[in-house]
Amino acid sequence: MVVSLSEQRIRYLNQNFKTMNRYKDIKTLKNSEGFSYRRNTIFPEIKESLTDIYVITTAGDRFDTLALQYYRDSSLWWVIAGVNKSKKDSLVVTPGLQIRIPMDVANILEEFNDLNNDR
Repeated sequence: MVVSLSEQRIRYLNQNFKTMNRYKDIKTLKNSEGFSYRRNTIFPEIKESLTDIYVITTAGDRFDTLALQYYRDSSLWWVIAGVNKSKKDSLVVTPGLQIRIPMDVANILEEFNDLNNDR
């Protein structure tokens, strides 16, 4: 059985939940044939800081839920995944690992935007 969301429900979701899109501020370019594309995203190098938090992961932890818990923004999952050298194509974190959670998110986002918006 196919269930569709009502327009009212869709409006509610759009108004109350931020779209996870770290590419929204990356410029869209066009080639000589008129095809649109975006350049590869460049991620900043995030150095260790005295403000970083270290946690031991538990069953059910995911990069996006950790980002929501620590940054109040699940779309920043890539910050935590990046500093912990995640090699999986998954947001799921292996239980029992000690991972680093950078807390200087404002500077990380500023550097991310500087690297990507002026290209």
